[in-house]
Amino acid sequence: MEIFILAFFALGYLVLGGADIGVGMALPYLGRTATERREVIAAIAPFFLGNEVWLVATAGVLAGLFPELEGELLSGNHTLVVVLVLAWAVRDMGLWLRGREPGARWQAFWDGAIVAGSWGLALSWGALLSHVLVGIQGPFAVLPAAVVAALFATHGLAFAALRLRGTLRERAAVLSGGAGEARTYALTAAVLLAVGVLAGLRLPLHPGTSGSVLVPLILTLMPLLAAAQAWVWWMFRHRVTGPSYL
Repeated sequence: MEIFILAFFALGYLVLGGADIGVGMALPYLGRTATERREVIAAIAPFFLGNEVWLVATAGVLAGLFPELEGELLSGNHTLVVVLVLAWAVRDMGLWLRGREPGARWQAFWDGAIVAGSWGLALSWGALLSHVLVGIQGPFAVLPAAVVAALFATHGLAFAALRLRGTLRERAAVLSGGAGEARTYALTAAVLLAVGVLAGLRLPLHPGTSGSVLVPLILTLMPLLAAAQAWVWWMFRHRVTGPSYL
């Protein structure tokens, strides 16, 4: 049961969080002007905080149910984890701060932070997954990390095509074949799930001793999280019609 809980949160983050990471990576391509970029960001604005809950929950499950695995992942990837957290912070700072001032330079700076943070997240996750899957670390991990990052970018483009309209949708659908963005999103989601499952099969998944206390609590909360996520998706199921609050 502990393994199922970890897979639920980790795979959920890869699919849901991978979409907003990919949109951030493609921001310069999708949005050619400040107004267009703000509309592109509106595509992920209702979702990115909720998506991050899945990552926080994954970290909590690792610490609470798989302390040995958490120690092994952190001890062998200190630098990578630090880069990942910094990229996460930079990306979120860009999202929150870009709209706080009207100046073009201010917005361009934080748009750059969104892009840099998103690429940092994608490459960090790619390097971490590469280490788990094929045992590659150091400079040689660049190529498989880039492949995973490209997968995130494609996933984000498909998500953007589902959310945007007009010219922005046409740009986002460049890899989807016109109106095939739903098919592309499902395909990239399936590939991300497969990568996550394969990585999980390579990990020493030995639960700790706190499962008897934590598992019932987590199982109670999981339907609530899933229901909240479904509600958000339903509430914001329509295409973006203009800039968001960000």
